[in-house]
Amino acid sequence: MKTYIYKAQSTDGSEVKGIVNAVDEYQAAVQVREQYPIIISIKEQPDRTSILTMDLNSDHIDIKSLSVACAQVAITLRSGIPLARCMELIGNQTENKNIRRIFLSTAEDVSSGAGLADSFERNGPKLPPTFIETVRAGEETGNIEQSFQSMADYYDTLNRTHQKVKQALIYPTFVLAVAVVVLIIVMVFVIPSLANTFNDLGGNLPLMTKMLIAMSNFFAKWWVLIAIAIVAVILAWKFYVKTPNGRIRQGKAQLRFPIWGNIRRMDGASHFASTMAMLISAGITVNHAVEITGKTLENYIMQMQIAKVPERLEEGHSLGESMKDCDSFPETLREMCAIGEESGDLDQTLKVIGDFYANETDNATKQALAKLDPIILIVLAVFTAFIVISIYLPMFTMYNYM
Repeated sequence: MKTYIYKAQSTDGSEVKGIVNAVDEYQAAVQVREQYPIIISIKEQPDRTSILTMDLNSDHIDIKSLSVACAQVAITLRSGIPLARCMELIGNQTENKNIRRIFLSTAEDVSSGAGLADSFERNGPKLPPTFIETVRAGEETGNIEQSFQSMADYYDTLNRTHQKVKQALIYPTFVLAVAVVVLIIVMVFVIPSLANTFNDLGGNLPLMTKMLIAMSNFFAKWWVLIAIAIVAVILAWKFYVKTPNGRIRQGKAQLRFPIWGNIRRMDGASHFASTMAMLISAGITVNHAVEITGKTLENYIMQMQIAKVPERLEEGHSLGESMKDCDSFPETLREMCAIGEESGDLDQTLKVIGDFYANETDNATKQALAKLDPIILIVLAVFTAFIVISIYLPMFTMYNYM
């Protein structure tokens, strides 16, 4: 719901000013004319929300909360509650502030006569394209309840997949974080103290000890510049990957990286198949479903290849033929698309292949992390041994200088 400032003329000829809330300018004008016959001007009031009162995560859409909200909508609609009232109920129940705002604003728009999909698109610009288009398909087919149920299952599966990956990364991330903290403490506090002690005693220090002290002095002297350089490199990379060439290079690197490249391919295949299955089952045409799904893929190379598929479909080619050149996807996925299309059961075929690649991605990620753990431990052991030996070597000869 938007706020409009109007200037109008009353029946007695006097000029009046006021504010109305409406879905769009046309509805605002209708409301004003109910009271005043002549409208002099009407314009949308700019958003003056203070930065201090803004939700820092106002643009973030939590997938888990969205899945729960979709399931609640499907259940509520099944009980016969009107659409606008349903949106209001779910908005008041959800704990996610952003989703609550979107649903409550959408409830106001729908009660004013606006379409559901258009209202969601206007009030939630960061909502996934799959959500907007699935709601729109549900409106067109008259089966909104089933559309929300399909989205609830889809986003729930997507959330569980993401959670599995996050949980698998917790241990190696924790080990690396602890190792970095310990290394910083040793290099900043322990080594300088030992270096002063060795210098006071005099004598020649072993080469390993000299190397360790030199590294400690280097980081102590230049740590600010090193930190600035690291931040600058990260920011430069983030800006670079927003350019066309940067996105292409990043996409290629993601797919070519050993082990993780294969995981990226399987994850992209799972996302493509699951999203296509959900959209097609909601009543969206294959052409439009491919177009929407391509926009939701994370890898830019996959996006580019899928973006060419709708044009080939419009030329009369089948989905399997149109995806032959999409070599960033596994061949099995392309073959199953052709088989599903020929059998007339494309959505179910895609759902099965999506679940298959989701399991394969999970297993491959666990295997990769299982191989990564001993590598991390070996590297840490080498660094620890180097530090310990560098510290203890001078101690063997320290008593000769005392």
